[in-house]
Amino acid sequence: MTEVERLIQLLARLPGLGPRSARRAALHLLKKRETLMDPLIQALGSVAETVRTCPVCGNIDTVEPCSICRDEKRDPGIICVLEEVGDLWALERTGSFKGRYHVLGGHLSALDGIGPEDLNIARLVERAEQGALKEVILATNLTVDGQTTAHYIAERLAGTGVSVTRLAHGVPVGGELDYLDDGTLTAALRARRTVES
Repeated sequence: MTEVERLIQLLARLPGLGPRSARRAALHLLKKRETLMDPLIQALGSVAETVRTCPVCGNIDTVEPCSICRDEKRDPGIICVLEEVGDLWALERTGSFKGRYHVLGGHLSALDGIGPEDLNIARLVERAEQGALKEVILATNLTVDGQTTAHYIAERLAGTGVSVTRLAHGVPVGGELDYLDDGTLTAALRARRTVES
């Protein structure tokens, strides 16, 4: 196997890249060696050396604990529980959440053999039992596994005295009913609320 073939195989392992896309990416990198490949190699090396998983929340950062856990302007009494770091980044982009986070590192899945001991659930329970928490917002994905994970966490937190809430779901802002799938419409009907005048 040549080095180029090895590069293509490695690129094909990335999410969203199949063999064809990996070949195009590899060729592009080789054509733009000085302006793209060399800086990419340096960035990958730097990230591999400096980025760590936060021991408090599971986020990734170059400092421990992470900059979000260190931020004294954030409300330490509210934690938003997410499956992956990418979900945390998505919420941070909105700028609307001012609490702290807890990244599970996945979701429960009997088919894949992922149980509670494989996720960052025990640390979440420890954080809840320390007494400073008022609310835990479950923001797992709205899949069967995400719902199962949320239900399991809610049961684990039942005796801690912490309020456990779930992200609302349903019709997106700007959404048209005709274009929504049946599951979204059903969830929106179940999560309906009183209109204030």
